[in-house]
Amino acid sequence: MGRYENPILAGCHPDPSICRVGDTYYLVTSTFEYLPGLPIHASKNLVDWELIGHAIHRPEQLDLRGLESSRGLYAPTIRAIGDLLVVVCTAVGPDDGSWTGRTGHFLVTASDAAGPWSDPVWIDDVGGFDPSITVDGDRVWLCGTRPPEPMRWPGETEVWLAELELATGRLLTEPIVVWRGADSHAVWAEGPHIVARPGGGWMLVAAEGGTDTDHAVVVAYADEITGPYVGDTGNPRLTHRDLGATAPINSVGHADVVDTPDGRAFATVLALHAVDGRRGLLGRRTSLVPVDWEDGRPLFAPGVARVPPVVETDGVPDAVTASRVFIDDFESKTLRPEWTSVGRFPSTFVDLAARAGHARLDGGAHSTSIERVSALLTRLPSERTAIEAVIDLVPGGDEFRAGLLLRVSERNHLEFTVGRDGGVEASLLAHGDRHPAGVGTVSIDGPVRLGIDITDLVASCHVSGTVIATADVSALAPGPPTGFVGAWVGVVAVGDGYCDVDRVDLRW
Repeated sequence: MGRYENPILAGCHPDPSICRVGDTYYLVTSTFEYLPGLPIHASKNLVDWELIGHAIHRPEQLDLRGLESSRGLYAPTIRAIGDLLVVVCTAVGPDDGSWTGRTGHFLVTASDAAGPWSDPVWIDDVGGFDPSITVDGDRVWLCGTRPPEPMRWPGETEVWLAELELATGRLLTEPIVVWRGADSHAVWAEGPHIVARPGGGWMLVAAEGGTDTDHAVVVAYADEITGPYVGDTGNPRLTHRDLGATAPINSVGHADVVDTPDGRAFATVLALHAVDGRRGLLGRRTSLVPVDWEDGRPLFAPGVARVPPVVETDGVPDAVTASRVFIDDFESKTLRPEWTSVGRFPSTFVDLAARAGHARLDGGAHSTSIERVSALLTRLPSERTAIEAVIDLVPGGDEFRAGLLLRVSERNHLEFTVGRDGGVEASLLAHGDRHPAGVGTVSIDGPVRLGIDITDLVASCHVSGTVIATADVSALAPGPPTGFVGAWVGVVAVGDGYCDVDRVDLRW
């Protein structure tokens, strides 16, 4: 009997997908506008996970510059096919088609989960989102979600299935519709995965109800992979929709199922975690529940039918206490894999060779909106996190500033920066409206030590340990209709100039 805590990954990790190769499990999650994208975590025991790389890890693969928040890389699936690992995903642009970058389904492959991963193979024969792959003998099948034409009610979707040629991304059969939801007028039947059913046949696992508090896990069964699929009479099989938005864990859905070597089963799911009954900053996160089978039907979290904060179950060890410290002094020749940026790769504006033991960030933009944001960011790991950075400014223009950024989107973030003249400003941008929370001055003859202490939904900004501003950041919390991404935090440089970052220290 082992014991672990949910969520199993620190920070915002939505739309988890999982597979196993031998005795190693691999897990991938959505990253939307952030690059490198689609992080690959590995584990030998399902509860202790290590970030080993990203499926999108170099500029030649994908460019998301100028893409607004909560667009980009949606709901990947990871599967093992022969000697390859395959990740299939959708790049989603704005609804109005104004973005000129490549969109649609694609797949990447690797012989080693740590990479390198291939250039994208684009799948142009079908639209929609949330693709998944199933192997049936020597055939590979692709399924996904799309709005039907015509759409009869808002949020109506359908799950389609087609045979896929892996090497080219070409569909070998016309897509057929296999599912339209568990109920009449169901909304957002999405995140589909077709998995083998114990005893024979197939099971479709899908989300339903949208990614907010009505989220749920539903299943359907078929003898043949092409259907027909018959919904479980007990749908939904897992949901917290009856607990409401103030429940400590809510909005549960988007399940994927994996078998263990000894014949057990587990499911990864996403969920929101409330803070004192309110939405937190971290957004949707990855949890794990055991799965039992009864009369050929899955029991998610058997005995409780909920995602517990602490799980005791057979088949896993006691979890190793995760590190509560992330310190980077930039002594390495390469950036740590935890670092990401908005719409472009950090390597395009971060120089680790210009000054030993520092990361040099080129400003290159005059806002923290959706333009060329020079922000070296990592996921906010917890609702209670302290970040501190030692930064040396080299302004090239009067409007240059650098410091810390707590970012949920281009419209919702807290910027705590120092300007050319030593002016310090903590500015909260909530729903597009800027609210200066405090102003002070410091000497910039040398490095400046800036910090933000986040306690639930309050952020305290300090210089060299002296608090100069406190802000209520509850308005930054992601929410519907398109708040798919939680908070990231790190260093930002804005305008003509650069800053040298000596050290970043996160503790939670």
